Parts: sequence; structure tokens; C-alpha cells
Amino acid sequence: MNQAIKRVWVALTLLFVICLGGLSYIQFFNADKLTDNALNKRQLYREFDLPRGAILVDGKPIAESVPTDDGQFEYQRKYTDAEVYAHLTGYYSLANGTTQLESSLNDWLTGTSSDLLYDRLLAMFTGKKTEGASVELTIDGDLQKTAYNAIPDGVKGTIIVTDPKTGDILAMASKPSYDTNDLAVHSTTKAAQNLKKVSEIEGLSPYLNPAISSLNFPGSSFKILSTVAALESGKYDLDTVIDNPTSVNYPNSTRSMNNFQEGICAREPRARLAFIFAQSCNTPFMEISQTVGKEEFANVAERFGYGQQLSIPQNVVPSQFPTDDADAADLARMAIGQGSNKVTALQMNMAAMAIANKGVIMKPNMIDKVIAPDLRVIEEPKPEKFSTATTPEVAAQLAELMEGPVKSGTAMNAAVPGVDFRAKTGTAQLDNGTNHVNSWMTGFAPADDPQVAITVTLQDVDYNTGHNTTGALMKTMLKAVFNK
Repeated sequence: MNQAIKRVWVALTLLFVICLGGLSYIQFFNADKLTDNALNKRQLYREFDLPRGAILVDGKPIAESVPTDDGQFEYQRKYTDAEVYAHLTGYYSLANGTTQLESSLNDWLTGTSSDLLYDRLLAMFTGKKTEGASVELTIDGDLQKTAYNAIPDGVKGTIIVTDPKTGDILAMASKPSYDTNDLAVHSTTKAAQNLKKVSEIEGLSPYLNPAISSLNFPGSSFKILSTVAALESGKYDLDTVIDNPTSVNYPNSTRSMNNFQEGICAREPRARLAFIFAQSCNTPFMEISQTVGKEEFANVAERFGYGQQLSIPQNVVPSQFPTDDADAADLARMAIGQGSNKVTALQMNMAAMAIANKGVIMKPNMIDKVIAPDLRVIEEPKPEKFSTATTPEVAAQLAELMEGPVKSGTAMNAAVPGVDFRAKTGTAQLDNGTNHVNSWMTGFAPADDPQVAITVTLQDVDYNTGHNTTGALMKTMLKAVFNK
């Protein structure tokens, strides 16, 4: 009898230990995994009943949690100037999840960041609800609104303004856009209906920020990098005369690379880089690509940011310059921003930043500071070097060349009196069966002490619309920055 009791006691003890171990594992070791599980509705509902931190621009909320009496939750996420900031803030939704900054800043905004441990402990002992931190962006509200309003309705366009000395993003606006309030409603039925309507807007994905997620041909704006490769090779300088035929066949191909027929490249069958760069002649870059070679081109592209992982803190899609299987014709096409050469708008802004900042690219950043509920600053990112894209000497030569397009070349329609603007334009032919193009302009000002790098791009438009509108948008932004 005693032996039987002993066996039962041992069995019960083992079961108790197993249960205790299982609970300990679930509550402590596996807690984070359970919290982050998409099926964990309890965690999601708990967050919706907490005062989520605000996202601020110029000290004012563009996203905030406000009290609500809809009977479901105590707070409702509200967005101010929602369409202006939609691609930055994203949305915080019970039915549709979170996107963009609402997602990447979630630990701070919900108060679950390790930086807010003291606040959580204080809330636990005082019985108050845990409050999230607020995040102040580097965005200049006036520039953001100017950029957004300048882009014509009905086109796919992006404007980016950065400070090349710090990497701070001052404006990043895209169209088409949408009202993030429509996707943040508590009603899952209404949210699903609104998401369907938003998803039907041509050229829009509510899940993507076009400035950092959309990959497109950069066209001749990439010639900034191609010219860096040429100058760094030691085989070219600003006085080198290069053949500039109207048309030339790609290596081992009957297809031809042509200069723009409506331009003035044909005036100089042999030309120096200043003329080639200002008029955006294509054919000299055939020779440059073959002389410099794909290894050096790939090296330059990587230093400028191609293929690199970057968080601003939204994750940026890496730009593409694949050379492993590229033949001579492929390299020539990529050297003028076509073929397999695909970039984000931010990538071409980083090209302008590099030249403006003596060859150094500062890491693009959108976070100015993080503010705890008691108003103390718990994080304030400092400017951080991203890469050395080229030497100060080569950057100075590119800055000199970038004067040409504005003074007498393809960027004359962006010139603003009193502003020494340096730029490169780009027109990329599309392979979608239309005569449409991607139109680009990227540059910086003023030349002697650059304050801003600005990039404007319109996607899938006819040439005249692209060329004229891109220049007009750049002029609008320059006037806004320098109060002209």
C-alpha cells in the first residue's frame, strides 16, 4: 500500500513539474513569439485600448490616438493631412494590420520598447495605462505639403528633399495617395470595403511607399555614376575628347544606341564631358562602359548604395545593377540607365547627396527624436555616414559638370534666378509597348554650400509631360526651399 501511494505521489509530482515548466516556458521564454503571433488577437485588442504614441511633424501630430465612444475601443487612430503623409505613416488598423512608420516604429508607439521599461513599471505600480512614446520626424511640414500639392493628380510621381550634410529627409511625397483614416476604422467590415476601394486606385498600393519601394529605370540620371566610373578609372578627365556619333550599334548586336534626336548632341561628333553631360548624349557612354569595364561600374554602383540594405526606418528596397551575367551590350545599356539598371527615387537622391557632400553619403534618416510620455527625449539619432561613394576630387568634378544641364542643357527649365543649382536629368524608355518614359531630375543647391538634395521623378508619362513637368516641379521645390 505504501509503495502504491509513493508511486502516485511521484507521478503527481512529475505532472506538476511538467505543468509548471510548460507555463514557465509559455510565459517567459516564448512570450515574445506569442505576442508577435498574427493570430494573437488578445494582444492586438489590448494595444487598441492603449493610448498609442503620436507621430509628429513640426511638433504637431500627423498620426495620433484620440478617445472614441464607438463602443469597441477607447481610442481611435486619427491622421491629419492623411493623403500628404500616407506613404510615410502608413496605417494602424484592426482589420488590415500596420504598415510603414506605424509598423517600423511600433515598439516605441506602443510603449513596449526597452527604452520605456521604467514607464511600464511605473504604470504597473500606479495602475495607469501604459502610454506609448511620440516620434518627431525630420520632415519639414511646409516642404512636404508643397511637394505633395505640386505633383499633378493622375500621374505617378515622387519628390524627395534631403539635407546632404546630415542625411535628414525633409520631404518625401508621392502620388497617387489615399486617406489612411479609411483603413484605420474599427469596423472590420468597413475597413475591408475601404481597402477594396483604395486597392482599385490605378498606380497605388497601400502597402508600399513608392519613394523607397518602386524600382524603375533611372535613364540618364545614372550618368552621374557612369561619369564617376569614367573619371575614377584614370582613362578620362574633363578635357578628354570622346566620339559622339548620332547612333552606334551595341556590341554583337544589330540594335543601336541613339542620341536624343531633338537635342543638340549632333553638333559635336567628338565632344568633351562637359558638352556630353550637359546635353545628356548617350553614345559616348558606349565607349566609356567598354573601356572602364563592368567590375568598376559594379564597384561604383555599390558604393553609391546599389544592393545595400537600408532602413530610414522604413525598409528601402535595394536598387539593382546586376553585372555577374552581363555582357558588353548589357553593360552599355545599364550605363545609360536602361536594361537591368533599376532604382528607387531615394537611390538617385543619394547620388545627388554624394556629389553635394564631397563624395560622402550620409545615411538617409526620418527620425528626429523619440519622446517619452513624461516628455524626456529617449532617443535622438545622430548623423551617420552611409558610405564614401567617391573622392572629394571626383565629386568636385561632377559638381562642375552638373552646372552644365542647368545653364545650357537639359535642366534649363528648372533654373531659379539667384540659386546656384546643379543637376542631372534622365529620360528612360519603357518596354511596356508605349512611347512613355520615366522622367527624372536630381541635384543639389547651392553649389558652394549645399543645403538640400532634391529628386523629382514621374513614371510612365509621355516625353513632353515628363520633361516639362519634372523641370517645373524642381523649380517649385527650389523656390520653396530658398524663398524665391
